[in-house]
This record gives sequence, C-alpha cells and structure tokens, in this order.
Amino acid sequence: MLETLKKILGFLKQPSIHKDPNTDFSYRLNVFGKLLAISIITGFIISPLFVFLEYVNLIDADAHKLDKMFKGMSNLKILLLGAILAPILEEVLFRAPLTLCKSKIAFKILFYTLTILFGFIHITNFEISTNVILLSPLLVLPQILLGVYLGFIRVRFGLLWSICLHAAYNGILITLSFLENF
Repeated sequence: MLETLKKILGFLKQPSIHKDPNTDFSYRLNVFGKLLAISIITGFIISPLFVFLEYVNLIDADAHKLDKMFKGMSNLKILLLGAILAPILEEVLFRAPLTLCKSKIAFKILFYTLTILFGFIHITNFEISTNVILLSPLLVLPQILLGVYLGFIRVRFGLLWSICLHAAYNGILITLSFLENF
C-alpha cells in the first residue's frame, strides 16, 4: 500500500495523463483495493477534525442536508442514489474530461481545477452559514482528497475504474451510516 501511496503523491505533485501499461485484471484489482483502503483510511484520519469543529460549535452536524434529503427513504434507495447514481454522474462530470487534454500543462490545470471543484461542490451538503463558508476548505477536504484518488485511477485505468472506486467508497460509508441507526 505504501508504494501505491507514493505513486499517488507523485501524481499529485506532477499529474500526468499516462495510462498504466499493465492491463492485468488482478493487478488492477489489487491497486483498486489499495486505493479504496487509502480513501477510507484518509476519511477516518480526517474525521476527528469534524468532531472537534462540532464540539466547539463551529458546525452543526445535525444540519447536514444529506440527512434531510434521505429522510424517509429506504436504505436500498439511499444506497442506489449514493453509491450508484451519484458516482456515475460525478465521475462523468469531473473525471471523464481529464483525458481530453493532450498537453502536460493543460492536463495539470484541468486536473487540479476539476479536483477542487469536485470537493467544493460537496459544500452544498451543508446548511450554508458563515462558519461553513469560512471552514469550507476543511469541510470538503475528504472530497478533495478522494478526487485526487479518483483522478489517479481514472487516468491510469479508465473511467469505469473511477466510477467503481467512487461507488465502493460511497457504498461503504453509506452502509456504515446505516449501522449508526441500530
């Protein structure tokens, strides 16, 4: 997993459009699993920050718009919307265009722009307040980092792999949120 993390950091420093020449499915599945683990671990590492922000009354986790949107929906419908539909739409919007760039500088600009936009579009999950606006870089940090991982796998393996990684990530988090209600 450390090697995969090093590749991601290298990609983040110098994003490039180069595909991974190894097309072996088991190799790709292995990298996919490592990226999924890195994504989940990253989220758990960042989560105490949100607990702290709520503890000092800078944000209100109970005012999360997703909770309101999903209220009254069945778990299956929530899972279908959050782990199937959202990843497909977001990956087509934020990752599909990445391979349109042929020059290094254009790709780099597009990658960073789409990654940051992907993160900041998720600020709409919160009830907008002065604190949410001021803290928005921290509040969307998990999505920005996920955008890096999704961009990496999209460029290296293709759009379907980024959709699957996004779906698996969301699916795990949604399933864990269901456990919270028991």
